Amino acid sequence: MRTPPRFTLLGGAAALLSALLVGPAAANAPAAALTSATAYSAAAVGDICYSELPPQAHDTLGLIEDGGPYPYRKDGSVFQNRERILPKRAAGYYHEYTVITPGSSDRGARRIVTGDAPREDYYTADHYKSFDLVDHAC
Repeated sequence: MRTPPRFTLLGGAAALLSALLVGPAAANAPAAALTSATAYSAAAVGDICYSELPPQAHDTLGLIEDGGPYPYRKDGSVFQNRERILPKRAAGYYHEYTVITPGSSDRGARRIVTGDAPREDYYTADHYKSFDLVDHAC
């Protein structure tokens, strides 16, 4: 069972880790500056209201918030962003979790990918071909 880093790193520890991984200038830079300086496919990253997610995605987000237990052994593993759709970040920044697909005999194509920032959750229904940033406020 894995607790996502975004829930375990607090305050100065997060800044220290950021400085060690990406350098002191990036640790003090605003999040918008970091995003604008990174390359990703903006056309493939949309947004989705939390209320529009399938119920199974709500279940997965609840498990992430609680730190598990997760239904699949690979849940919580590092997502490597090989598709280069999400913003470029240091290795280990993203983690993936299965969103159960009713009727599927395997993990299916649906996932939640989390970043280390609070509530940085991406939903994909097509196995990483596109992502939607979850808006938790709607």
